Amino acid sequence: MLPEIPAEELTACLDRAAGRLLRKAGVRAPPVDALRIAAALGIETAIDGGQQPRARYVELRAARGGTPRAAILLRPEPRSERRQWAVAHELGEREAADVFGRLSIDPRAAPPGAREWVANQMANRILLPTRWLARAGATFGWDLMALKDRFRTASHELILRRMLEFAPPVIVSIFDHGALSFRRGNRGGRMALTKIERECWHAAHSSGKTQERIVGMYSVRGWAVHEEGWKRELLRMEVADSFDDADAGAWPLDDAETGREWFDDGPPPDDTFDEHAT
Repeated sequence: MLPEIPAEELTACLDRAAGRLLRKAGVRAPPVDALRIAAALGIETAIDGGQQPRARYVELRAARGGTPRAAILLRPEPRSERRQWAVAHELGEREAADVFGRLSIDPRAAPPGAREWVANQMANRILLPTRWLARAGATFGWDLMALKDRFRTASHELILRRMLEFAPPVIVSIFDHGALSFRRGNRGGRMALTKIERECWHAAHSSGKTQERIVGMYSVRGWAVHEEGWKRELLRMEVADSFDDADAGAWPLDDAETGREWFDDGPPPDDTFDEHAT
């Protein structure tokens, strides 16, 4: 989104910006409550049943001579994780100008959508601070359910997606109602659903329980998040540490399985995504 900025510099700037916000709000450990951060910064939150966007930042009129009150108005949402991400997004958007300034970018000259992209990235880092997530991931072996328990204000999907930002090489997949809805790896390239992944997914889908499969240098874990009227499974395939960067284009492909199970490693159509199951 900001191609002129080296990736490491950009991510470090975003991490520092999120860290400053957490420190300012007095947040010292997970889970991170975005609504409490807003309150600590003097920003009210309220439900607005008539609005279409998930959330929006406004300044409410005060009585004559008074100071306008900052507020984040939220669309009614049945899931707390959606409300948390919506507030974190608005907080992130408020910090976008500061991020641009620290990167020596004129906001007026930034690419279209850059401010929204920064807001999304900030929301991810507010709810899942990079340093805390890296430490917890190492502690829990990147077990999704353990991480969800530690970072309970973030959705399963958000946690799974953020795993792509850390070593080792992984491919993550999401299945909704028996259909593959999201798939991406952190080494690029085109990736087909493999036999080991398919077996792990089927077992998780049918049993409703966490499953694990290990074949050679590949290990797959599948987590079932089932509720009334909805079945979601989330998969993480990890490659052993011996995987070399030179093999980045050699993800295991099942040539017999083509068609709709092939996915390009491009950005999703909407980085806010829809977290039906959390």
